[in-house]
Amino acid sequence: MTMLIRDLMTTPAVTVTAETSIGRALRLLDDRKITAMPVVDKSGTLAGIVSEADLVQDAALLNDRVPVAAVRTTADTPPRRVADVMSYLVAAVEADDDLEVAIDLMWSTMVKSLPVLHKGRVVGMISRSDVVHLLAGRDDRIRAEVSDLLYTEGPDWYVEVHDGVVTVTGPSDAHERKLADVLAGTVKGVIAVRIR
Repeated sequence: MTMLIRDLMTTPAVTVTAETSIGRALRLLDDRKITAMPVVDKSGTLAGIVSEADLVQDAALLNDRVPVAAVRTTADTPPRRVADVMSYLVAAVEADDDLEVAIDLMWSTMVKSLPVLHKGRVVGMISRSDVVHLLAGRDDRIRAEVSDLLYTEGPDWYVEVHDGVVTVTGPSDAHERKLADVLAGTVKGVIAVRIR
């Protein structure tokens, strides 16, 4: 069974516009414990992305010292905006793409998070941490799927999974052993099958 990006993405995506202030963007990243946000236009179309790295590079934010001579102005100084630091070149994926597409894109571009689109609009985000979370629970998912498949054939068969390697204990004759091997091998993520 293929896993699609929409099955794992975080939705709805926390988004900002190019006009959002840097301070507001920083607070959103911090409050939501995320590393990047899509920048969208008024219609929800992806216009760019702003990340922790973009905001941290804004050296003016780190300099809290009192200047030697303060600049006095009579006009209001506009706040710095996301548009001043965001990346306009964005790698994105479609909600109906296979999860492998997102993993390959994150690996090849070294980005941590990707906006997820549906019909040109931002509908979510997929991140490395989403994939890590999925992989961390992979053995439990595989064990449950293999156990369900095998239950009707041998309700007393016991299934263990370690790092994608399935061990089935219980099938006694050659036909049962072969059947258990074939059925367990059909589950996505299974690397090898051992029959005891």
